[in-house]
Amino acid sequence: MTVRLTVVVRGRVQGVGFRYWVRRRAEPLGLVGTATNLQNGGVEVVVEGPRVACEQLLEALRTEETPGFAGSVEATWSQALGGLAGFRER
Repeated sequence: MTVRLTVVVRGRVQGVGFRYWVRRRAEPLGLVGTATNLQNGGVEVVVEGPRVACEQLLEALRTEETPGFAGSVEATWSQALGGLAGFRER
């Protein structure tokens, strides 16, 4: 079952290679989506793919292995919308 996972990560996650790190975790899981810097200093991650793969990425985002410091990780699950191809850092 394909799902969409939207995650907002707050903390010190800009300028530390965080979006690149997310892409390097998402691609081997077969996920497509984006990692986007937000004006408030956070990063929004939007991915689509199998739920188990999305859960694995979410688990990785909640570890201390992320670059910088992820102070909070807020996840929202929804139905896949499509329209995503590959993985882009914005």
